[in-house]
Amino acid sequence: MTAGGPPDESAPVRVPIEDRIDLHAYPAREVASVVEEYLTAAAAAGYREVRVIHGKGTGVQKAIVRAVLARHPRVAGFADASADAGGWGATRVTLAPPERPTSGGRSPCG
Repeated sequence: MTAGGPPDESAPVRVPIEDRIDLHAYPAREVASVVEEYLTAAAAAGYREVRVIHGKGTGVQKAIVRAVLARHPRVAGFADASADAGGWGATRVTLAPPERPTSGGRSPCG
């Protein structure tokens, strides 16, 4: 990018990891990858429950989100958010805790 020029559109956008993500700002073609990366980052940051705000609309974005949730390895479960948290325009996601490393089958005593 040159001084005063347009921003580099190919550069990744850094999104702060919080207990929710609002997908309204993302084009539909990016929703699946954004949700996948968000879930991985949120789980790594220690969140055990997050909310994905996809909107009510026609249900296309919700279907994309639910497909990602169904196959993501860190997702333990999901459901519509409560009415005060977006209802069917948002999905509450329970993240699985990280797996503990195993000791290779040995007992702690040796």
